[in-house]
Amino acid sequence: MTYVVNENCIKCKHMDCVSLCPTDCFREGENMLVIYPDDCINCGVCLPECPVDAIEGPVETSDDLSDEQRYWLDLNRKYADIWPEITEKGQVPEDADNWKAVTRKRIHFSEKPGGR
Repeated sequence: MTYVVNENCIKCKHMDCVSLCPTDCFREGENMLVIYPDDCINCGVCLPECPVDAIEGPVETSDDLSDEQRYWLDLNRKYADIWPEITEKGQVPEDADNWKAVTRKRIHFSEKPGGR
């Protein structure tokens, strides 16, 4: 099992979860974070830290997932292999609060890696 980051993180990227992760499983994209499922130990310490409820789980890594859960698990796995590891909270986007209540943010997803 693992936790995954969902579309609530897109354009918000608060990163309160990052410094608490004991296995450094977060990876940074241009406008969201993902969790590397193979490194996640299912501890859940990140879950209550996200102010936009962008972390969900634990998600079974089996075939008994809903289409939505499968989508986010696959996206987290794919981009965790590409994007750089992040271990410290970075700068929150200036307009993050404007995006908090926005729904259907998938169209704003960026495949580009984050970086400092």
